[in-house]
Amino acid sequence: MTKLKLAVLDDYQGTAKDLGDWSSLPPGTTVQFFQDHIADEDKLVERLKDFDMVMGMRERTPFTRTILSRLPKLRLLMTTGLRNASFDMEAANDLGIPVCGARGAGEGPTELTWGLILSLLRHIHEEDKRSREGTWGTTVGVGLKGKTLGLIGLGHIGSLVAKVGAAFDMNIIAWSQNMTAERAKECQATLVDKETLFRESDIVSVHLVLSDR
Repeated sequence: MTKLKLAVLDDYQGTAKDLGDWSSLPPGTTVQFFQDHIADEDKLVERLKDFDMVMGMRERTPFTRTILSRLPKLRLLMTTGLRNASFDMEAANDLGIPVCGARGAGEGPTELTWGLILSLLRHIHEEDKRSREGTWGTTVGVGLKGKTLGLIGLGHIGSLVAKVGAAFDMNIIAWSQNMTAERAKECQATLVDKETLFRESDIVSVHLVLSDR
């Protein structure tokens, strides 16, 4: 049986081996983790030429048509997360290279969103720095209750952000080009137009897929 080789790219923190579930790989599969980043196309191709499968960590290494066409042994291209804008999907399809993503729960981006909001309104970063310098209590924090949260996009992550906002007893309004009033209501939000959202929101959080729109 031919043993497969998988390259995991751009694992900057060196966490993929321990945090990832590799149990579903075919028996005998060799997995190699790379913590460095290669921007040079020729060097990247040289590194990957003997691998059957490649996993891109987030969107750190683009896979263009040129690069994919220079990797004739490549049988599967993977990405962490549900999608990867740096992969040339049309080229992969033309070359017969399957592309797949990983399931994303959405809790991570949601927690980060609220961490940033709380840090901004409560001046956590500034107060931490000042307290280390010997001063404290120089700013006044802003409470969330009753404030208006404007969400641009109510997909999986946007809806989770809305759920937390509702727990803080915030007024939630939302907009996107294809959003319906029914979808907004499901997420405890009120559908408004874009101009109203920017005019009335105390906080605006954007949760859209990058596109030409």
